[in-house]
Amino acid sequence: AAAPATLRDALALAWARSPAGQALPARGEQAQAAAELARGLAPGAPRVSLSALDDRFNHRAGRRELEAEIGVPLWLPGQHEAQRSVAQAQLQSLADDGQARRLQLAGELREAWWLLAAAREDAALQQRRLASARALQADVERRQRAGELARTDANSAAVETQGAEAALADARLLERLAADRLSALTGAHAPAVLTAEPAVAAPPDADAVHPRLAAAAAAVRVAQARLQLVERSAREAPEVSVRLLRERGAADEPYATAVGVRLSVPLASAPRRLRDSAEVRAELLEAQATEAQLQTQWALEQQAAQRERDAVETKAALAARRAALTADTLALIHKSFSLGESDLPTLLRARAAAFDAESDVRRLEVARAAALSRLRQALGVLP
Repeated sequence: AAAPATLRDALALAWARSPAGQALPARGEQAQAAAELARGLAPGAPRVSLSALDDRFNHRAGRRELEAEIGVPLWLPGQHEAQRSVAQAQLQSLADDGQARRLQLAGELREAWWLLAAAREDAALQQRRLASARALQADVERRQRAGELARTDANSAAVETQGAEAALADARLLERLAADRLSALTGAHAPAVLTAEPAVAAPPDADAVHPRLAAAAAAVRVAQARLQLVERSAREAPEVSVRLLRERGAADEPYATAVGVRLSVPLASAPRRLRDSAEVRAELLEAQATEAQLQTQWALEQQAAQRERDAVETKAALAARRAALTADTLALIHKSFSLGESDLPTLLRARAAAFDAESDVRRLEVARAAALSRLRQALGVLP
């Protein structure tokens, strides 16, 4: 697949190849079929039975008996409406659960997206650090050959270059691993440019419900509908059947035809009803507890995401001021070193401080975009 241009495109690719996304159409067909069954005139399919009886293996008097019977199960009082409620709740639950799973996948995708962005930024910083270290090493070695600097200074510059090369190798490895993680989700190559999401302060719709909360509420409604169905299903469905019988007692007798009606009413089973109702009540209590827990968790996640974003904004402003100061200091010390007024260790310390400050600024730019994505994730907003 082509590399996705945005997080929205990446989510579309990831959802299309995810197990939940591939199984959703089949689950939808299952729910629709259950709804069709719930709207039927009978709780199950009709039953047809045929039987034949004769005496050819014993008396051979010509006795014959043919019987055909068709039976249809009947709804118990209130059971039909309860079954329709279950089917409708399951349809809505399927839709809400699909949105919740899509949001969960979006969270995984967002983390992988910004992990790759941070790894790329770090690799670019290490590349610039290496280029600067090599330039400094060449300058120090030139001045050492001219007798202006000691051999220890040249060795220090070489050690700095080798450290930058090792750091760049590590950064490139992490970048490759992060790219593979994103590709594993989308099934496509990682995009060359990782764009940020637009800022939001609240969900687009004030009445919108977080997909996870909607899925939890739908699970509660399904459990409530199933409990009502169990209460309306104290016994197996009764069955009414029509019988057609043709028989004769001997070969010289004509066939007689009889038509009859049979009604089968299964008796209630208290242990069976207790078992089914206890199981559904347990599901209902679990669904209600999950919904209540998600309500609290959602509020905490929103607060945490907002705090993280505010903290990143504050750190970004401080890092920008620090980078400006260290860059100015480095320029002054570099000029002093060129004039022979400062030694190499002082320059290396200033270079390290300036590099750290610049790295913080660039990393916090990625962290700011990642914090925005986490805030949108906490609010339940898809890419």
